[in-house]
Amino acid sequence: MTTALTDRDILRELEPVAERLLNEHLRKAKAWHPHDYVPWDDGRNFAALGGIDWEPGQSKLSEVARTAMVTNLLTEDNLPSYHREISETFTLDGAWGTWVGRWTAEENRHAIVIRDYLVVTRAVDPVLLEQTRMTHMTAGIAKPEKGKQFLHSIAYVTLQELATRISHRNTGTACAEPIAERMLHRIAADENLHMIRYRNISAAALGLLPNATLRAITDIVTRFQMPGLTQPNFRRSAVVLAKQEALASDECPRPHAIYDLRQHLDVVVRPVLRAWNVFERTDLSGDGERARDELSAYLDELTEKATRFEEQRDRVAARQAERAAATQ
Repeated sequence: MTTALTDRDILRELEPVAERLLNEHLRKAKAWHPHDYVPWDDGRNFAALGGIDWEPGQSKLSEVARTAMVTNLLTEDNLPSYHREISETFTLDGAWGTWVGRWTAEENRHAIVIRDYLVVTRAVDPVLLEQTRMTHMTAGIAKPEKGKQFLHSIAYVTLQELATRISHRNTGTACAEPIAERMLHRIAADENLHMIRYRNISAAALGLLPNATLRAITDIVTRFQMPGLTQPNFRRSAVVLAKQEALASDECPRPHAIYDLRQHLDVVVRPVLRAWNVFERTDLSGDGERARDELSAYLDELTEKATRFEEQRDRVAARQAERAAATQ
């Protein structure tokens, strides 16, 4: 199969796969309702309706949990931008269009339930939350690789959905609150099904166009950025979320952060590359082989960066513990 195929050609070739995976998703997807995950009895009026406006002391969440919740919510809020991008990439025709609509409807529940939970429980400042939502959605989001469409987009959303799943699950643990944990684990289950679909479509694309798809994967992995990058104060929030916390899960049994470089490497990137058999493939040539070599070198570099970051984080934590002990 030649790499001269247009995106429209690729969509047509992969439509039987897209239809099969759509039907598989619909069989596996679990119906759920945002209102079932919000403690409505905790709600009360704000000042505009004769109640009391938000004050910091009303929040029962830690700084890390609040930061993670807001970061996750603002990411989900940008759904109109994501819908625009995937509808342009996948088109609204046939099984591709049906998926775009279904995915959009499922993703919309995430922002609804997280916002309702945060406002009802007064976990965060609702005025600041609305201000940052306006700023973030106005900025929107751009394609991961300008001028490139399907192969790059499908590789990106595979990694992004998995990274988002990890972030939601870890945030639920950080909240140390049963309702929030159930809610975020429910959202993470949606993200996992979405990731599986995108990962399988990417696998089919590798079978169709191994060299071009491997090049797209390498481009995305080596330049990956989370979709929340345009959020106000995103870099500060990312630092908070990368702090070592007493979190543990089946995927990360040792204490870990909400999301950091090690998790990105070991829980997101490497498992996806293994699922695609990237380093065992025998159907690559030319640019595909060069892309794989670049990817291998990048993973080595990322491993070194993750190790250095962990060592630095441990040193900072040790100094903080020493200072705390000295003041007691």
